[in-house]
Amino acid sequence: MTAGQGGSERWLVVGVDGSSHSEKALQWGAHLSAAFGADMVVVSAWDYPAAIGWSYVPDEWHPDQDMEKVLKETLHKVFGNQLPSGLRTVVREGGAAKVLLEESKGATLLVVGSRGHGGFAGLLLGSVSANVAEHAPCPVLVVHGHQSPPGQS
Repeated sequence: MTAGQGGSERWLVVGVDGSSHSEKALQWGAHLSAAFGADMVVVSAWDYPAAIGWSYVPDEWHPDQDMEKVLKETLHKVFGNQLPSGLRTVVREGGAAKVLLEESKGATLLVVGSRGHGGFAGLLLGSVSANVAEHAPCPVLVVHGHQSPPGQS
């Protein structure tokens, strides 16, 4: 099942991890989805850290619920209580690049921030944005800097 099923025939995917770069990507995604007349699918991914391996994971730790909370908080920070029409959310287990590549199959556009929470100071492009820019099945917009879309601050 592709991300666009159940909505319009056109959709774009926006990757969100709660970073300021993903907030800006979300603003641009909303602007472009309105311009294209497309639905917007906001995707967040979570994965168990490699350092956990076979070690004990506390019962009270729920990374899927944590990422769902991050996604909701980011949507509220960017849009307040006025979510764009045609917006759907997806939270999936897996590496961010892999999940975004899978969710963007058939999409009009994939929008990501230039760096996420894992970014190193001085890098121009994060590993996820570089990976999706190289391998995406659709056009990719990598949002750099802090410029908002036209009509937004």
